[in-house]
Amino acid sequence: MITENIFINTCAVVLAAGKGKRMNAKSKNKVVFELSGEPIIVRIVNNLKRSSIPHLVIVVGYARESVQKLIGDSVLYAYQRKRLGTGHALKVGLKVVPKDCQDIFVFYGDDTSYAPEVLQALLEKHKATGADITFLTLSLEDPTGLGRICRGEDGSLIGIVEEKDATLEQKKIQEINPGCFVFSKSFLDKYINRIPKSSATGEYYLTNLIELALHNSLNVQTYMAKNLIWRGINTPNELQEAEMLLGNS
Repeated sequence: MITENIFINTCAVVLAAGKGKRMNAKSKNKVVFELSGEPIIVRIVNNLKRSSIPHLVIVVGYARESVQKLIGDSVLYAYQRKRLGTGHALKVGLKVVPKDCQDIFVFYGDDTSYAPEVLQALLEKHKATGADITFLTLSLEDPTGLGRICRGEDGSLIGIVEEKDATLEQKKIQEINPGCFVFSKSFLDKYINRIPKSSATGEYYLTNLIELALHNSLNVQTYMAKNLIWRGINTPNELQEAEMLLGNS
């Protein structure tokens, strides 16, 4: 059962500005590709609206008209003119977030989305623990290609390591970060401009906010979702995999 009051003073920011090179998207953003007969971004927006989150911001960029034409004027839009990474996209999105919002959900615009009950459970833990950041984790049988959640012997969070940087031992970890976050607005106000620029790509990455919080001994929590059907969609093959997952659910 969804408790509407818990979502008061929250906003959801969906990052949907990327070009989607691996989807071979020539004239439309990858988030408008259909998943089980429904555009990915429409599926995400409908789930968020069912969650009773009062404010919704979509960060658009590449082929933004293809996204806005689908969604219409029922949400707020922020335009990322220069695509400088997910951290920069969130910074752009924050500019249009209503001032009374205290907690900010952040999602990538290219996955199979999250049920309202999952979002409520995530926010409940965030509020109960007084966290600066709370993010969703999943345990996958095959986490190949995904960032792994690193923990200490006592189970405490150490950080997230991308697969390309992971040791052989870290690659055995099955707990991953699918890209579903809640941030305290006060934390973002202080740290969004402190995200370091990647020396390799020149971009600013959203997950660096977790590293910043841990480095400054702030309160970072995780919530592991059970039996969640999820698939990040970056290629046509992954879109087909997502179709199969949803079809078998």
